[in-house]
Amino acid sequence: TIPQAPVAVLSGPTFAADVARGLPTAVTLAVADPDLHDPLSKALATPRFRLYLSDDVVGAEIGGVVKNVLAIACGISEGRKLGDNARAALITRGLAEIVRLGRAKGGKAETFMGLSGLGDLTLTCNALQSRNFSLGVELGKGVSLDEILSNRRSVAEGVFSAAAVTELAETLGIDMPICRAVDAVINQGANISDTISELLARPVSIELP
Repeated sequence: TIPQAPVAVLSGPTFAADVARGLPTAVTLAVADPDLHDPLSKALATPRFRLYLSDDVVGAEIGGVVKNVLAIACGISEGRKLGDNARAALITRGLAEIVRLGRAKGGKAETFMGLSGLGDLTLTCNALQSRNFSLGVELGKGVSLDEILSNRRSVAEGVFSAAAVTELAETLGIDMPICRAVDAVINQGANISDTISELLARPVSIELP
């Protein structure tokens, strides 16, 4: 660890294979020191890899972490064949969970509407190329987590961050029911059907982020 070193975060809707193939990609480059925007942009940007600058490092980090947990939820929905409406609801309400946690940690609301928030969330929650989404699909089909992980060489980050996100939300008094449900399924052995029923039975409330 280098305590005084500046921190920069590169985050957004990116699959490494698409970037490697030179397919058009846009990401957020978040760094607190504006003096670093220009040199980092010159070092990283290409005609096919477009950067958008931000000073909200915390917001970019939170979006990048929480979206993996939400992608597992969307994958479970897909594996259970719950339909496109359900996935759209999970993405939308999942974004609200990101915004709530991000604001509580000092992130900026506009960050979560950008590439490192909504952009990354949308991609990760909709493609089998996503490790977290595809893991959720298998869970939804009834495959055990142990079996899924034993057959994989890649890491599905949401498996490990679900508990941390849920614990942080509880510490801060932030309501994150979707992330909490994923944590319950992955880490507490909760029944998927029962967990879905519990989410759908939540009291009617005003739609707020």
